[in-house]
Amino acid sequence: MATSPKLSPFLWFDGRSEEAAEFYVSVFPNSRMLRVSVISEGPAKGEALVEFELDGQKFGAVDGGPMFSFTPAISFVISCDSQEEIDYYWDRLSEDGEPGRCGWLEDKFGLSWQVIPSVLPVLMEGNTSKLMEALLSMGKIDIEALRQAAESG
Repeated sequence: MATSPKLSPFLWFDGRSEEAAEFYVSVFPNSRMLRVSVISEGPAKGEALVEFELDGQKFGAVDGGPMFSFTPAISFVISCDSQEEIDYYWDRLSEDGEPGRCGWLEDKFGLSWQVIPSVLPVLMEGNTSKLMEALLSMGKIDIEALRQAAESG
């Protein structure tokens, strides 16, 4: 029987992979830097190749140069159980970044994140017009306001 592949994100930075990894490790609990190597050959010679873990999920990063940059077409979702968690991740990750709408933000490295309440799928099971109206008016998500909107549905 074949084993499941081990999937992990790999991020491309323009000279800031180690800085980004250290920042993300400081934000997420149960996280650590695993390895920072210097690329010895090829077009990225002398640049960093980084491995790190965020809450047990392995990530890789490279200083590959300015050829590619992040877009909101790819984002990482942080499912939060409380308003305190939402506030924490929103505040930390949007620091020097760009707050967006509906729980989306772009961090200071250009990476997109969705900071959402874990209860959102349950709230969306009923009449969602009021809930969607409330959600679309928010930057950082307010769980209680979403609950009230879902109940008034």
